[in-house]
Amino acid sequence: MIFLKSESEIEKMRTSAQLVSRTLAEVAKHIEPGVTTAKLDRVAEEFIQKHDARPAFKGYGPKSNPFPGTLCISVNEEVVHGIPSEKRELKEGDIVSIDCGVEKEGYFGDHAYTFAVGECDPKTIKLLRTTLESLYEGIDQATHGNKVGDISNAVQTYCEAEGYGVVRDLVGHGLGKSLHEDPSVPNFGKAGRGKRLRSGMTLAVEPMITLGSWKVKTLEDGWTVVTADKKNAAHFEHDIVVREGKAEILSTFDYIREITKNRINADI
Repeated sequence: MIFLKSESEIEKMRTSAQLVSRTLAEVAKHIEPGVTTAKLDRVAEEFIQKHDARPAFKGYGPKSNPFPGTLCISVNEEVVHGIPSEKRELKEGDIVSIDCGVEKEGYFGDHAYTFAVGECDPKTIKLLRTTLESLYEGIDQATHGNKVGDISNAVQTYCEAEGYGVVRDLVGHGLGKSLHEDPSVPNFGKAGRGKRLRSGMTLAVEPMITLGSWKVKTLEDGWTVVTADKKNAAHFEHDIVVREGKAEILSTFDYIREITKNRINADI
């Protein structure tokens, strides 16, 4: 079921989304060669709790295998849902997707940014930049009266024109009082297809784009999704509200850009 949000609900979602934005920026301060992904996870959890909110990902999923971290930290060929670890140290030239969710006052925020670690090769930076640009191409289509497929097709067309793979197995989604609500928002598809968009719908749009094939697989931990050909993947995500004429973005990357303005990530 799709839930249209009132303006008061949207303001609560904006608060949650902005807390995720600030959490990602706090984590960005610590992204450098040698840092463990577990350290980044602790930074995020402490920051979220300090702001009277709950990490939305920690404990999420089946009782038999709940997600153990505050952040999904996915490095290089890991597309999404990477588990933080004391054994995983970031290296010069890595790329790392940081996906964060919070629940505050009963409403969720959930978005992601892929960072370059130190100096990355131009081919990788182009992947990051194209994936980020495709996010905004999709958001431009999230207006009242359009359909979900218009978002999907915009992302797919933009990325495939550059020769990249567009992951099919994982999609964006609605969010609000639940972390995942209807409708699903794929990053591929035909324009004019799917659910009709209506003002007040709140969505997480999240392109997941690869340097090679779109095919992925899940590792034995039951969470980490990697590219089947082991080529790098990028992931960016915003929380938005469908509006008449132009979608409204509830989250922001401005806090991240302020932190990374003198580093390689400023080129993304």
